[in-house]
Amino acid sequence: MVKVGLLGLGTVGTGTAQILLDPDGRHPLLQDLELHRVGVRSLEKTRTVPLPSGCLTTDLKSIVTDPAVDIVVELLGGLEPARSLLLEAIAHGKHIVTANKAVIARYGDQLFTAANQQGVYVMLEAAVGGGIPVIQPLKQSLGANRIHTVIGIVNGTTNYILTRMQQEGGDFQDILVDAQRLGYAEADPTADVDGLDAADKIAILASLAFGRRIKLDQVHCEGIRQVGAADITYAQKLGFVIKLLAIARKPEYASSKIANLEVPELEVRVHPTLVPHSHPLASISGVHNAILVEGEPLGQVMFFGPGAGAGPTASAVVSDMINVASLLKLGVTGPDIANTGLHPLMACSHQHYAAVAPVEELITRFYARFLTQDQPGVIGKLGTCFGDHHVSLESIVQTGTQKNLAEIVVVTHHVREGNFHQALEQIRTLAAIDSIPTLLRVL
Repeated sequence: MVKVGLLGLGTVGTGTAQILLDPDGRHPLLQDLELHRVGVRSLEKTRTVPLPSGCLTTDLKSIVTDPAVDIVVELLGGLEPARSLLLEAIAHGKHIVTANKAVIARYGDQLFTAANQQGVYVMLEAAVGGGIPVIQPLKQSLGANRIHTVIGIVNGTTNYILTRMQQEGGDFQDILVDAQRLGYAEADPTADVDGLDAADKIAILASLAFGRRIKLDQVHCEGIRQVGAADITYAQKLGFVIKLLAIARKPEYASSKIANLEVPELEVRVHPTLVPHSHPLASISGVHNAILVEGEPLGQVMFFGPGAGAGPTASAVVSDMINVASLLKLGVTGPDIANTGLHPLMACSHQHYAAVAPVEELITRFYARFLTQDQPGVIGKLGTCFGDHHVSLESIVQTGTQKNLAEIVVVTHHVREGNFHQALEQIRTLAAIDSIPTLLRVL
């Protein structure tokens, strides 16, 4: 039997335990997984799952150092004590399964280096996309491809808020409060609505897709607080929907329309984006997630499904356990695995860091909404400022008035981001400009 030590018995931990304790009708290897120890904060809490007698403990360290435990499943969340417990488990020769994207995004280099030296696996299917199988496909199924783009909706909270803004015409703050009441948003929604959760996830996906480690502080990150009902309406009129996208791609593909540019190895970013109605990601609504991968020779493939919740996330956690159990069943266990080598399609062995493009070097299209004095010549002055900085405009229209101010919406062609912001600095000096409420990128 493969003995499992489970750290955490919250929503996902309970869902994971339920699968392990009810293996009938599932993969035959589940019969070989035994829930041996379960670490919890309190022994007094009433449990909704019938756990084996005596398996509960509040001593989490005793689980990661238990000689009988083969796989440690970390479902605590947060950075500590999760990171320290994972490193100690690895040092004691345990294979790791985790849903903790924050720890992987920030300390993946420590964990993977230690795991490779010790000869154990760190499995993280549940860290991105809930129950959507995307981690193992990036490691294995898509290995024949030269991947050049990974782009996705990877945060259900923000997608739910933007979907309702689109459907109802409501404001961000009102719908956020309602999402919190319904349980779709946390009491402190910062990680979701400011894009931090999505940044963790795209750093992980980019690392796997492009075979390089990603420094999280180099991932450009913007949230959805600036998106207003007016922007949702204008996007709709222009043929777009607004989504919080997580994007990782090789810049030569993003900047193919602008010649003679020296580009870095990779761009990795999170921000609200105008997505054309014809794009596969435009129709992803509510709390669902979707990840689109583009490569050669495959072309496009999209992974879609529930991005969170007890069932979907537990499904991904247990699938990782089954993968590890399948190798352990071959008889390579404990310290022996370090001598025989890790399975190359399951391990994360890349050690070099990607050269990530600074945001000012990105090549993209922009949507900007201006509030100006309602007087002749303003559109012409805007056009001149953009032209002075080599920003080509796809459209510039006055859409109406707001509080006695003219509202002007601009959409650019592909442009270097630094040039666009230099143009905005000049535009802000114009006497006719009241404010620039919204700046969004266009896919």
